[in-house]
Amino acid sequence: MSRFVILVVCGIVCTLCGRLQADDYLLEEPTSCEVCKYFVNELQDRLDETGKSKEILRTGHGLDPKKRKKIAYKTSELRLVDAMEGICERILQYNVHKERKGSLRFAKGRSETIETLQGLVAKGVKVDLGIPYDLWDEPSVEVTLMKKQCERMLEEYEDTIEDWYFNKQSSKDLLSYLCKENVLNKTNQACLAEQWTGKEKKYDDTDDDAVVESKKKRKGKKKKKKAPKSESSDAKAANKDEL
Repeated sequence: MSRFVILVVCGIVCTLCGRLQADDYLLEEPTSCEVCKYFVNELQDRLDETGKSKEILRTGHGLDPKKRKKIAYKTSELRLVDAMEGICERILQYNVHKERKGSLRFAKGRSETIETLQGLVAKGVKVDLGIPYDLWDEPSVEVTLMKKQCERMLEEYEDTIEDWYFNKQSSKDLLSYLCKENVLNKTNQACLAEQWTGKEKKYDDTDDDAVVESKKKRKGKKKKKKAPKSESSDAKAANKDEL
């Protein structure tokens, strides 16, 4: 690996590690808006998954099928119970993408910063984040807090969710009914409209390009300084004639 490549890699590592460590000092606890937003995301996903079933349930007792009521699983209470079971455990699948703004910092999958650093580690570059490498993918403090708040929200608003499921879902979406109308006040709903498009980042990608460009300029200056002074071919030929 050339000295220039090493300098560039070191510059990138220092930049990324610096961002992570700086952000680690600023613990941003999940807001009630963020908790409600991602709770609804997960619950709606589960309802969408279970809503595909065409199973027919039979309720009541007795051997006579005529005395037992038929209920479509899709509209049954059992479907809602199945959807809500372990719903907050799914929050632990999220990671904090510290390079993103607002509520968008919570997303599934590895963050771009961690992906880049893990790629460098795979190439043999030593990266020190202050925590063991095998803990890089463990749920962060923010995600753990969001899971706990999710559990409290589920317990507190279970009746509201049931009311929506049985009476309101044909006229209102869950995000509007639960978060906007019941959980959050009107001044704390901004995060609900935030959508990831790829541009909502804290850091401009040109920052990393600037690191590489800076290294290139330094390398160019060093070459100019070290370039030896050589005589022109004409001057050498003239010296030979004189001899």
